[in-house]
Amino acid sequence: MELAANPLLDFIQQVVSGVASGGVYASVALALVLIYRAMDVANFAQGEMAMFSTFVAYTLITTFNLPFFVVFPLTIAIAFAGGVLVERIIVRPFEGKPVITLVIVTLAIFDLTNGMAGLIWGYILKTFPSPFSASPLSFGGIFFTIQDLGVLGVCLLILGLVYVFFRFTKVGLAMRAAALYPESSRLLGVRVSWMLALGWGLAAAVGATGGMMIAPITFLDPNFMQPILLFAFAAAVLGGIESPLGAVVGGLTVGVLLALVGSYLPAGQNLRLPFALVVIVAVLLVRPAGFLGQATVRRV
Repeated sequence: MELAANPLLDFIQQVVSGVASGGVYASVALALVLIYRAMDVANFAQGEMAMFSTFVAYTLITTFNLPFFVVFPLTIAIAFAGGVLVERIIVRPFEGKPVITLVIVTLAIFDLTNGMAGLIWGYILKTFPSPFSASPLSFGGIFFTIQDLGVLGVCLLILGLVYVFFRFTKVGLAMRAAALYPESSRLLGVRVSWMLALGWGLAAAVGATGGMMIAPITFLDPNFMQPILLFAFAAAVLGGIESPLGAVVGGLTVGVLLALVGSYLPAGQNLRLPFALVVIVAVLLVRPAGFLGQATVRRV
């Protein structure tokens, strides 16, 4: 990308572009946090589940000619149901098993979902329609598009709804209690196993939102969410893998950092993936709990 004549304007331009992308990373990072809080394990299949839901939306739009504003909530509902089914059928038999077992299960779901998507829709790049106009807008010499604003707005709206759900609803409070204090929750009559299933469903729905927002910007294929998942992992680790607020802050921060790397470093676009890995390693070395997470202290 060519630098503008005014270095300050160019810097602000990259920050604005990064914030728009960061909203998508934040939504997928939040989905990762939801599963981690419930199971104490990272869900490596989160991106592929979002990809599969995005393909479902693509089919509803292209095959059944449904408008996007009907497809969007319908796909979220389908993703939620799919997440619950995945937990009930595949994950539940391994509840209470060692962490490495659960990691292998999520990797198996990753391979299964990717293979099914390739079998059904193929690996040819497809164009996903956007509900927002790509027309450029200018404010004080800073350019952005209606699509940038729309993507960021939808992602932040979903994140806000998730916050309200966990903070002010009985089911949300029960899910938080089941994740933090499973044994005590069982004694109080909370069905912890079903709370875990609802957590998977909610994470799948949030991830599907990110998939449908990023697909119009990139091309749709069974592998399109894999780099997004890496960026989301970087966001979740940076903000705190157990902190929903950290996922949001981390997502926006990673989006801005990647935009700056892509603009200012030589061959920066090719360094985005390695840079995300550097962020993950650096945070784990310096502050493993992330900037908004709480460190766990164990007495020996």
